[in-house]
Amino acid sequence: MSSPVSSPKKWPGEDLGLPRTGPRSVARLGRRLAAIAIDWAVASIIAYSIFGEDARLEIPLIFAALQIIFIATLSGSLGHLLLGLRVVPLVPRWIGVWRPAVRSILLVLVIPAVIWDADQRGLHDTVAGTVLVRR
Repeated sequence: MSSPVSSPKKWPGEDLGLPRTGPRSVARLGRRLAAIAIDWAVASIIAYSIFGEDARLEIPLIFAALQIIFIATLSGSLGHLLLGLRVVPLVPRWIGVWRPAVRSILLVLVIPAVIWDADQRGLHDTVAGTVLVRR
């Protein structure tokens, strides 16, 4: 009995019906890291300006709140938008609030963000049913 041979994936997002490059292609690591650094810096500035030097615990909360608000309303965080990225649901429709909330909570936990699938989607995107793509 022969086993089916799976062909290797040609590019991230191929199985999701996304193009190899250009608009709607899966965002690559460099832009992802830069976007999260921008978002964390903005959250830090807000936290320190409101709560002072002891704002370490407030930073992740502000970060998550900004992610939820911006992704639900503009399809991307400040960092995403500045770097030409957006978060989209796998099924074309409004992303809603629950997807950004689940995605953001898992992102703050860090571990789900560093566990990737073959389409370069972090566990936080897989669970939320979203994908980070280029604009």
